[in-house]
Amino acid sequence: MSEKLAAVESHFRSQLAEGLQPLHLISFFGIAAILITLLRLSNRTDIPKIRNLPELPGIPVFGSLFLLGKHHARNCARLAKTYGDVFQVRLGNRRFIYANSFEAVKELWIKNQSALISRPTFWTFHSVVSETQGAFTLGTSPWSESVKRARKAAATALNRQAVQTYLPFIDLESTTSINELFTNLKLDDDIDPNGYFQRFSLNISLTLNYGIRLDGTVRDHLLTEVVAVERELGNIRGIAHNWQDYVPLLRLWPGFKTNAIKFRARRDEYILSFFNHLKQRIADGTDNPCIAGNVLKDPEAKLNDRELKSICLTMVAAGLDTLPGNINMTIAYLSSPHGQEIQARLYQEIINAYPNEDPWHAVLIEEKSEYVRSFVKEVLRYWSTLNLSFNRQSIKDIQYKGATIPAGTPFLMNMWAANHDPDQFASPMQFIPERFMGISEAGAGTQHYGYGAGTRMCAGAHLANRELYAIFCRLVLAYQIKETPDVKSRPILDTIECNSVPTSMVTQPKPFKVRFVPRDEKKLAKWIEESFEKTARL
Repeated sequence: MSEKLAAVESHFRSQLAEGLQPLHLISFFGIAAILITLLRLSNRTDIPKIRNLPELPGIPVFGSLFLLGKHHARNCARLAKTYGDVFQVRLGNRRFIYANSFEAVKELWIKNQSALISRPTFWTFHSVVSETQGAFTLGTSPWSESVKRARKAAATALNRQAVQTYLPFIDLESTTSINELFTNLKLDDDIDPNGYFQRFSLNISLTLNYGIRLDGTVRDHLLTEVVAVERELGNIRGIAHNWQDYVPLLRLWPGFKTNAIKFRARRDEYILSFFNHLKQRIADGTDNPCIAGNVLKDPEAKLNDRELKSICLTMVAAGLDTLPGNINMTIAYLSSPHGQEIQARLYQEIINAYPNEDPWHAVLIEEKSEYVRSFVKEVLRYWSTLNLSFNRQSIKDIQYKGATIPAGTPFLMNMWAANHDPDQFASPMQFIPERFMGISEAGAGTQHYGYGAGTRMCAGAHLANRELYAIFCRLVLAYQIKETPDVKSRPILDTIECNSVPTSMVTQPKPFKVRFVPRDEKKLAKWIEESFEKTARL
């Protein structure tokens, strides 16, 4: 047997020696070199691999895009159990750092906030969608002195003192939404609340920035147009939505650019309409005080056209980013059996907090109920509607557990994972309204990441908190929110599965219906009439 094997081996060696002539050898090694080069190029990223930092596995060209799939936030939380709370990920030809725990976000976003102050750019949003405006939203702009000026102006208009002057607008818009719900109950027992609170949030943003509001119903054409376009732009800004941002070859496919251009044109149309309407009112002397109007009328305004455009784009987008999703999904939860228990306590806590006042009006003036304040924080933590919060880009090297992360590296906060971190929150997958009670605001630091963290966290957090406190109080005072008898129309309450577009930047709730049952129709009608009288001048 051994002699036969030796003979076979000798035969193959002679055949190999005869076949591999010099020309064949050159061809073989040439092809091999080309293949190796192509493989290296297909794995190359804008930022070289970072030493001493775990990396998710990937494949040539696409990196970890297939591994992470549609649900980046949940999949990264799962992978963090194997690769650690902070890891590097190759998305096509770009490298990102993902932070997946509360403490990791605190370390990078807060302790290193001076280094983590810029934003990365993306082909679809920054080069295609934003081409005609020549400006980005504040939340998507790389850091510069210009962005610093615009952000300071926006922050001044949205600070605690300024928000006190906006309470009449919150009064009007919350009453308008609740009144339309009240009216439409006569047409249908079960209602999808989504449109009502998109208008609530958008109108407040339009009032502050342009001094205007949309007067129509939830089916108003302009309202539905703005909502549809901003929702699509929110999809485009989703980190998992546009593979062409990471794989340049995909940009050759015309559909990717065509879709972005279509929504860009539709956005340009209403942004220009809002702006021209404001300028006409200024010319006629009928304008209301607002951010854009103050700049336009001030000959020594510190903001240039680009900076003003950035604020205008931001205010429209921000009006539909997170508030409607949080309000609608919380209404969904309140309709559940556990939600019935929460509603009962919310109602009693509101009544107790304002014993000698009419609670409908008093909840606007002062946030006296600690239970409701805690409830609002839990809403923001639990739903985490920006599952992967706005990305950041470092402007200088960051040292993290033995790894040097170079300047220019983009970072992603896995808000959903950090806000559901069991090391930070007991029973994180449960909605517990009293979770934040007994925690002093002074010195408590960032209690949740619903508004982001660090230097560039949401500038409108104070306004958003007041809006949420007021709308939840008034909804509970006005209605008992119950499940619809139609099981198929009931909401999905899973914090990930509830999203109709899982790759979008912000949660877009799947359609659902609930039943609004007025607690006292006569009292509700009286409250609505009083609020409309108080805000008639608006």
